[in-house]
Order: sequence, then C-alpha cells, then structure tokens
Amino acid sequence: MKALVIAPQPFFTPRGTPFSVYYRTMVTAEQGVQGVEVDLLTYGEGQDVDIPGVRIIRGPRFAFLGNVKTGPSVLKLFLDLFLILRTIGLLLTNRYDFVHAHEEAVFFCRYLKPVFRFKLVYDMHSSLPQQLTNFNFTRSGFLINLFKKLEDSCLHNAEAVITICPALAEYVDGLISDKDKHQLIENSIFEPVKLAGQKNVSEKEESVLHDIELPDSDAPLIVYAGTLEHYQGIDIMLEGFAAAQKKNNKLQMIIAGGSVQQVEQYRAMAKNLGIENACKLIGRVPQQQAKWLMDKATVLASPRTEGDNTPLKVYELLASGKPMFATNIYSHTQVLTDDVAFLVDPTAEGMAKGMLESTRNDDEVERRVKNAQKLYDDKYSRKVYVSKIRKLLDQLACVE
Repeated sequence: MKALVIAPQPFFTPRGTPFSVYYRTMVTAEQGVQGVEVDLLTYGEGQDVDIPGVRIIRGPRFAFLGNVKTGPSVLKLFLDLFLILRTIGLLLTNRYDFVHAHEEAVFFCRYLKPVFRFKLVYDMHSSLPQQLTNFNFTRSGFLINLFKKLEDSCLHNAEAVITICPALAEYVDGLISDKDKHQLIENSIFEPVKLAGQKNVSEKEESVLHDIELPDSDAPLIVYAGTLEHYQGIDIMLEGFAAAQKKNNKLQMIIAGGSVQQVEQYRAMAKNLGIENACKLIGRVPQQQAKWLMDKATVLASPRTEGDNTPLKVYELLASGKPMFATNIYSHTQVLTDDVAFLVDPTAEGMAKGMLESTRNDDEVERRVKNAQKLYDDKYSRKVYVSKIRKLLDQLACVE
C-alpha cells in the first residue's frame, strides 16, 4: 500500500512538535504493522525526522512571514494554498491507496477525492468550527457555519475517521451514521524522536549539555514539562506552590517549556510570590532532556485549566512510574480518575493540596502509581496503539 499523509503544521520545531502526525505515520509505515509506503506533505517550517519508509515533502518556508502559531491564522491559510497545489501535483504523479488528511487538509482533500478516486482518512484533532471561536479568529456566524458544513461533509464522505480523545469521539458519533468507520486513537505513545542526521545522545551527555541544577536528592521535586499557554494554568500552579511551600519548605519545582517572553513573565511572578529560589523556569528543552527531567522528578504535574482534548503528556505521566497531580476538569477526567492520580480543583488551594498529598511517601501514593501504570498498559500502550492502526488499515483495504 502507498499513502499520502498531509499535515498542515510546522513539523518538528522548538515551539511545537505534532507528535500525533509523527507516531501515526511511523506506525503506519512499520513493516510489523502493514509496511505502508508513505509520502508526508507538510509546511516548510521545522526539521526533518528519521522515519523508515517515509518521504517528507515540504512546502515553501516563507521565513520572512514569521512562525506558524497554534490555532487558525491568515498565515496558515496562505501556506495551505501551496499544500493544495503540491497535493494536486503528487496525486497526478503517484497512485495512492489512501490519503490521510490531518485537520484542515481534509477540506480540500474531500473535493479532490472524487477526481483522483482515493480513499480518505480524516484525522480529526479538534472541531475546526470550534477552533475559530476558541482562538478568537472570527465571530462571523457565516464563516463558522460554513466551516461546520464543510466539517460535516468531510465526516460523512471520509472512508475512515480518527479522533484523539473521548470528547471528540462522542461529538463525531453524534454526527455520523456509520460508526464502524470511526476509531478513537489517542496520542498515547511517546517514543524518542530522531531528527534526520542527528546522532544518539546519551542521558549523561544531555544532562551536561543543558546544565540543569537539580535540588538535593531528599528534596521533593515537582516537574512540569509542556507549553506555557494561558490555558495550562501555570499562574495558578505557581500560587499553589507558594502555598504548599509554607507547609513544606523542602518542596522544589522545575518548569520546562514556553517562549522567552512567557518564561520571563512567570519568573517575575515567581519572584513576586517569593519562590524564585525554589521554582526554576528553564524554557524549552529537547525531548530527551524533558524525559530526563521527568525521570528525576518526585511528582509530575498537569495543571491545565481549560479545554476538552486530553493533553498528550497525560499518557506519558500514566506510564512514568511517578505520582501525578492534575486538575479535575474534563480534559483530564476523560482518562484520569482518583485511582490513578491526585485530581485537584483548578485553584491555587487545589494545586497546593495536590502537591502536598502526592509528595508524601506513603502506601496511597504507591497504589495510585501502580494503578496508573496498569491503566496505561491495558488501554494506551504501544501494543494497543499498533492494534488500532492495524485495524484501521485492514478496514481501508476492504473498502471498494
């Protein structure tokens, strides 16, 4: 089989790594699954990664226009025009068994499908009409309704639909009649990513390279690794840490991620709260270094305060063998329960309580950690992920 994967995203940049695209493509191309030959078409921004059986094709970079940001934008619409042209060129010169369209790429693929007669997979990471309002891109009822009609048409006309979390799966099941073509495939695997031409770096080399000073071994260390966008609840977590420190002054925290501006903003907040010596914001780090930090942690955090989609980090936290605290919002509770995590109110008081309870060295903490690992193994592990991709590919092979 041969497939065209279209990902209208900046593929592998310091600001954001579309892991869902990477792992979907990697597993699809694996000889142990189906050994599909893949052409991956994406934006010019980013670095190429080493995925056996995958040819990465990029659109023009246009670096002078700046970086592509999360959510809808005029720049994305402009870059998508070049993806459309390149898609048509690839379809004219190649025979693909199916086209795997991520996010808004499905809009133009839906209308190219009857012309080039390919099978269409819609990889739905979010509801695009909802994104228009969530990211304040437009308040136009006409545009929102237009995107809604386009989305519905794509859902009905695709041979297969993939969603990434239960909330989105419920939304799709409420719209389509053929529920068998829909699969929930969570972004639940997190193997190391190798950039093209990059040598393997040892854990020791990574530690020395980034020179991160860890607290004393007897100090409980809370680690958060992720973006520092407003919906991640970093401000509330810092306030909670200040409150928790008053009850246990040995607590330490490291926050990895964020732009230079975001890091400076939260460093200033930490200073105002009087916790700058116990809370370090270290900015963006490579994937290997983030994993190294998580391994050194006593407790891992997911303080998000908004959203429906389950954060990718949650699956890694489940498998980590470390206790975690997370906010008691639907974004988390689709996956997490009090049996596997310390779920807390999205308030400073709730965060402080979660930090103090999860850093205790007692049987309850150990019980939740074991439950978390079992949940990951049973529902989200690589074995489960591969079986879902195999089922998807088998179903596509049977479609006339």
